[in-house]
Amino acid sequence: MIRVSENIQLKEILNSDSESLFKLMKEIYPAAYSHFWKDGGEWYVQSQYSEKNILKELLEENVDYYFVIYKGEIIGNFRIIWNSELEGLENKKSVKLHRVYLHSKTQGKGVGKSLLNWLEEEAIKKQYELIWLDAMDEQPQAFEFYKKKGYQYHSHCFLDFDLLHDEVRKMSQVYKLI
Repeated sequence: MIRVSENIQLKEILNSDSESLFKLMKEIYPAAYSHFWKDGGEWYVQSQYSEKNILKELLEENVDYYFVIYKGEIIGNFRIIWNSELEGLENKKSVKLHRVYLHSKTQGKGVGKSLLNWLEEEAIKKQYELIWLDAMDEQPQAFEFYKKKGYQYHSHCFLDFDLLHDEVRKMSQVYKLI
């Protein structure tokens, strides 16, 4: 267990946790993103959080995958890909924040901020120079959150998932030099 703050810990996700992670994401993801999808986000949760996909992701090198625990309760997940380059900034030692999903009941409690601070401290300890992520343009509060934390726009990409509504496909790649 990794202590992030007084109330927040990270617990490594193991192969045996795939069912728990799937159930958690069936609760968390649709509440925040169902309106982005023609099927309410069912396909996304099934494809990304199936046991087969989780087991595959847990085998990837240079990846840390955690449950986020707040006041003793699992409230989200946090996935980091170390040594993941951002196109155009390949000369920087980079880490990608690949996923951070938190239960809506924890919004405004500083969990996201604490996780980003922790990631930044870890990256600095490991002599990384840059943290980056893909942020959905149609989630303006998330985009503003990253901006306040010092992240800046780099480029954009588009998600090609068939069931995603066309108007929400754009994602901005943002980064922070540390």
